Amino acid sequence: MIIGTAGHIDHGKTTLVRALTGVETDRLKEEKARGISIELGYAYVPLPNGDVMGIIDVPGHERFVHTMAAGAVGIDHALLVVAADDGVMPQTLEHLEILQLLGVKKGTVALTKVDRVLPERIEEVKLEIAAILAVTSLHDSPIFETAASQPGDPGVQRLREYLEVQAQLMPARAQDGLFRLAVDRVFTLPGQGTVVTGTVFNGQVRVGDVLRHSGTGKEVRVRSIHAQNQAAEQGVAGQRCALNLAGVAKEEVIRGDWVADARVLHATTRIDIRLHLLAEAAPMQQWTPVHVHIGTQRCTAHVALLQDGAIEPGTEVTAQLVLDESVFALPGDRLILRNAQASRTIAGGMVLDPYAPARKRRSAERQAYLQAMEALITSGSPAALVTQAGHGVSLSQLQRLTGRALEALDLPHTQRIAQTDGDALLIGTARWEQLQQQVMETIARFHEKYPDEPGINAARLRRMAWPGLVHSQHDKLWRALIEQLLVQKQLASSGAWLHLPSHSVQFSPNEQALAEQLLPKLQAGRFDPPWVRDLAHDTGTPEETVRQLLRKLSRQGALTQVVKDLFYTAANMEELARIIKELASTTPNGEVVARTFRDATGLGRKRAIQIIECFDRLGYTRRVRDAHVLRPDAQWIHLK
Repeated sequence: MIIGTAGHIDHGKTTLVRALTGVETDRLKEEKARGISIELGYAYVPLPNGDVMGIIDVPGHERFVHTMAAGAVGIDHALLVVAADDGVMPQTLEHLEILQLLGVKKGTVALTKVDRVLPERIEEVKLEIAAILAVTSLHDSPIFETAASQPGDPGVQRLREYLEVQAQLMPARAQDGLFRLAVDRVFTLPGQGTVVTGTVFNGQVRVGDVLRHSGTGKEVRVRSIHAQNQAAEQGVAGQRCALNLAGVAKEEVIRGDWVADARVLHATTRIDIRLHLLAEAAPMQQWTPVHVHIGTQRCTAHVALLQDGAIEPGTEVTAQLVLDESVFALPGDRLILRNAQASRTIAGGMVLDPYAPARKRRSAERQAYLQAMEALITSGSPAALVTQAGHGVSLSQLQRLTGRALEALDLPHTQRIAQTDGDALLIGTARWEQLQQQVMETIARFHEKYPDEPGINAARLRRMAWPGLVHSQHDKLWRALIEQLLVQKQLASSGAWLHLPSHSVQFSPNEQALAEQLLPKLQAGRFDPPWVRDLAHDTGTPEETVRQLLRKLSRQGALTQVVKDLFYTAANMEELARIIKELASTTPNGEVVARTFRDATGLGRKRAIQIIECFDRLGYTRRVRDAHVLRPDAQWIHLK
């Protein structure tokens, strides 16, 4: 268990920690000279069951509230310290507010300096404490009377015994997450190098593990571990750990950084949060500047409202933080907001979506997504998020949002689509079937309207079936959907055309006989096939008859008309498409220009341009200035 002190300056927090543990947590020369805590202090107490109880001593001065917030993040139990002579003071209240906003639900009160006041004063201060705790989650916290400056004080002894019992009763935190440690201190040791300390938020780490440092993006290797001030082979969630790291210098690490599993370490500058504005704060207007404390990091931001009108004091709403520097967060992480002058705590919140959008922040779809995120935080299951994602969610994104390794995730009523990059796309089965049905109905309507057409190319079908969903983020879903329909034989492909298996273009006996003469000639022509007039002359057939038949074959998918009266077989088009793909793979931006295609095919410049422009029309490529690039769907279009 990790205990964090809280309370006003000079109320005896450090003296009490020293009496409880025998450890002097004020280690700086300035702290000893001034008699106040400036930095975080740490002490540890071995427990009878073999565990270790950690105590974080925080400064009480109002100028160091940011340091207190960094120390309070990740604690399990609050030790609220109130001096009997002063009673409840301003920083007592602010520290208590911070504990509430950070979600700390267990605590104990130490009434210090009771040897300096009369019994009546002690009872009076106890009533004050009970009154301020009554409306908080710490309302049932016991109060211990202590005189820590007196050796062998029985009140300190009773407090120590109570805290040890609470520490041994506290259940261990879940350790199935991806490792995250919030750095609150960094130093070097002779012969060992860089050491970072902090609270483990999620997961576990072992000696030899390779992690990532958020500040530099560097991979770091764990040389050794001290967990709860003891040498260990591993550190787990809920412990304070010191990690000796290889791969990063002390000067590159600061408080606020993270050392974490690379899969969960993604920077963001926009966060949607559940914001609670304190009752004593002023109404929060659009774009209110604030100081944000998240993890052990402190930065500035502005609040973007997701509602009409200001946020009223004492209310809880969803809002967006637009941060002035990158942060690293997971859904469920707690944060503190202080005013623009950093002189008062005004609000707190919980991260809902750490990768919030800049546009359409108030849309109904967005609100449904945030509700699914709240369900994820509450239940720990991404089922609601997958169900809500109308066009699927990638496994890597779910890992970032849940903070857990999900390679073996098996959700009911979910379609899992493997990807070539090793990732996977998850989408609700009902939604998947609905999207497939949209495609099937679109093709059926197309056949009804154009019965002589062989089908529709993939790019056009996508625009018709999924209007407005033509962005690259939907490419994987579209490819997987069409591939499955083809595998299940609900769809068929003929060259560049997709169609229903039952659909075909019919030929008369005379047309069939003529086609058997024309197709071999076109195939033999390879990249320079004969024109309609040449075919008509060779077969003794009127040009218009040849032209109409070739167009019909084109609609069937056996041929492609590049320009008027010039047709290529599906096999030759496939060979040309392969050449374009190979040429694209040799250029940095995947661009193909006419001259390189001309040289690769041995054609003239005019014909090369005609063929590439035909591929543009088919949706295989698209023009970008004077070049052409493969479309995302090009890797699965089958030109036969």
